[in-house]
Amino acid sequence: MIEFQNVCKSFGGEEIFKETTLRINPGDRIGIVGPNGAGKSTFFSLITGEGLPDRGTVIVPRDHRIGYLKQLPADHLERSLIDFTADAIPELKMMIAELKELEHRMSELQPGAPEAAALLERHGRLQTRIEHLGAYRLRVEAEAALGNLGFAPEALNRPLSAFSGGWQMRAALARVLIAQPDILLLDEPSNYLDIPAVEWLCRFLKSFAGTLLLISHDRYLLRKLTNLTLEINGGTATRYAGDYDYYRTERENRRRALEAAKRNQDRKKEHLARGIERFRAKATKAAQARSWQKALDKIEDIELPPELGYQGAIRFPPPPPSGAEAIRLEDVSFTYPGKTEPVLRDISLGIERGEKLAFVGYNGTGKTTLLKLMAGVLRPQTGRVIPGHHTVIGYQAQEFADILPPEQSVYDVLRGALPPGASLKELPNVAGSFGFSGEAMHKPCKVLSGGEKIRLCFGRIFVNPPNLLLLDEPTTHLDVAARELLQEALRRYEGTVCVVSHDIEFVRNVATGIIAMEPPRIRKYFGNYDYYLEKSAANAAPETKKPETVSVDAARARRQERARKRNELAAERRKTEQAVARCEAEMARLEARQQEITQELTVNSRPDFATINRELFEIQNKLESTMKQWERAAARLEEILAENARIHQD
Repeated sequence: MIEFQNVCKSFGGEEIFKETTLRINPGDRIGIVGPNGAGKSTFFSLITGEGLPDRGTVIVPRDHRIGYLKQLPADHLERSLIDFTADAIPELKMMIAELKELEHRMSELQPGAPEAAALLERHGRLQTRIEHLGAYRLRVEAEAALGNLGFAPEALNRPLSAFSGGWQMRAALARVLIAQPDILLLDEPSNYLDIPAVEWLCRFLKSFAGTLLLISHDRYLLRKLTNLTLEINGGTATRYAGDYDYYRTERENRRRALEAAKRNQDRKKEHLARGIERFRAKATKAAQARSWQKALDKIEDIELPPELGYQGAIRFPPPPPSGAEAIRLEDVSFTYPGKTEPVLRDISLGIERGEKLAFVGYNGTGKTTLLKLMAGVLRPQTGRVIPGHHTVIGYQAQEFADILPPEQSVYDVLRGALPPGASLKELPNVAGSFGFSGEAMHKPCKVLSGGEKIRLCFGRIFVNPPNLLLLDEPTTHLDVAARELLQEALRRYEGTVCVVSHDIEFVRNVATGIIAMEPPRIRKYFGNYDYYLEKSAANAAPETKKPETVSVDAARARRQERARKRNELAAERRKTEQAVARCEAEMARLEARQQEITQELTVNSRPDFATINRELFEIQNKLESTMKQWERAAARLEEILAENARIHQD
């Protein structure tokens, strides 16, 4: 087991761990969560011994091998990809060298030599150990793992230095995984992976039998792979006996209980303080006042757990009106200079107003290129990119957050994004919509956190509100709380969204359609991510059918029939979406009023219980009625979307 005993660790005067005591048992599968900078990576360094506690003890079993994903040393970069990956258990080299030495010594012995038995026994034990560690399977498993992480077979013999940093980290991940360590430490393993690779990693780790410690902001991995959760936040490490969903629910329950206890405690302290103040000067009550003072001094303040991250709202302004079609690509092809093979070839794609599309596929298949073509950053060699009527494009590049001018303030960046001649009076409202109110508007970019930089990028886009958002990896640098706020904002956004993201839960919660990159072409799926998985699996193993011959007239008639059905559904879909939105808005209003009444009860010393109970009863009835309407509308919307998908797939 791994054990922390009263561990303290500080950096720059800030306490990362304060008297932390915890135990990790063999076979535990723990998701480690908490805001950026809270100490999650420091926790790993204490386990591996790369960091030492200021006080306390960290106990790790000596006979357990630890696998830890970290940056590659420079001396590995000239090795071939396959040699580096297959060399996953360094101690095997020494064992194999010793095995060969034993074989050489035994070959030189005379028959019946007295030391032959001891050498043979040592050889047998060593051979068994080498086989147990998997020396003869590592190269085969390395090839399989590299293939599943997106490496082409012809790349296996290229040197590591020929790959980018992201691809080198994929190789390091494959190396760690095939070593099958007793304790596996993974720090944000999905940062360098595309969605297919994340899916494979999840399947691979499902069968891992050792102890797994996973630091991740990827809710998909946390839900699929962990059954315990450790929150590191505010100098403490709190263990929750369940997966990520259990943790979120239980944390909220604990917080509510603590808030109630703190309110009771504050009232008691206030009551004691008033009594002390009132009777301190009276001789007949002085003893009582001293007794109350002792009682007050003994009360230990209840501390609420710190927030998990950014807690404000991200509010996208309504998009300006536009035509029915947001953008269209007609026979678009693109090849990068110096390359012979096109990234995209003869791509035709129409995107309708209000669609929310996610582009998925392996790295290098053209997702970012396609977004840049739509944004006008790149020009196609052949074909056309045609924006729709009154389409206003807002494009966020993957790297933009990393190139913000360090000395400029938030206000300066937003002002610089204004169209020529635009008024400055709306800038504070835009800044506030993305969490920069008051003094925060004057913070220089160099002191902003990763999440603040991403929010500033969105603010920069929305100073001139778009109706077509093109987002390349918008969740990079965001913790879980900020990712959930962003996905909710995009879900409610009434404009059109095209997003490239490797966060499966983000894609699942935002996208209503999927563009699968199948180089050098694409395939559009008219359904959410789960629908895409189902259909792509079916397409991967199609039934053998006799080809059908369809006449031109029959094909035209089929297209016309599809268009007629689609138009019929479009009107009902809009009505149903509006009904769902109205119900959600009404439920939010009622719940907010319910919360207001509850808060009034805590601050009003003489509430009118009859009136309050009557209003609460009416609110509850309206909530139940609105919930039923919402369920009916949401169910009908699902039917419409499924029917629309069937029409397109026909």
